[in-house]
Amino acid sequence: MKIVYWSGSGNTEKMADLIAKGVNEGGKNAEIINVSDANSNIFDNEEIIVLGCPAMGSEVLEECEFEPFIDSISDKVSGKKVALFGSYDWGDGQWMRDWKDRMEGLGCQLINDGLIIQEASSEDCEECIDLGKMLSSI
Repeated sequence: MKIVYWSGSGNTEKMADLIAKGVNEGGKNAEIINVSDANSNIFDNEEIIVLGCPAMGSEVLEECEFEPFIDSISDKVSGKKVALFGSYDWGDGQWMRDWKDRMEGLGCQLINDGLIIQEASSEDCEECIDLGKMLSSI
């Protein structure tokens, strides 16, 4: 299972690591990939798409690398299951609601409501690990 993420402060990267830990504990292999190392074909042979990006600016996805990546896979994800995650420092999670709507509009089946964690502190580890375990059971 491939987990593609973008992280500015390290919080979303930490979430990706913990989700991968849960996937591995659940008996499947997880590969964590920074979006800068991903290409538009990365999910071609995957049933499940796992994407992580923090809220940026006025609650949008990161615009230089992550947004173009989402555009590049937009015609390849219909029918796939998707799990979304990310961290935020402010706002109320609007970026995640918009992202979920966008992925559903592309024909994806959402696995979760989007795991969002404010500043991804250490007490949030279990939520990320639990998501990974749930993903490994699909």
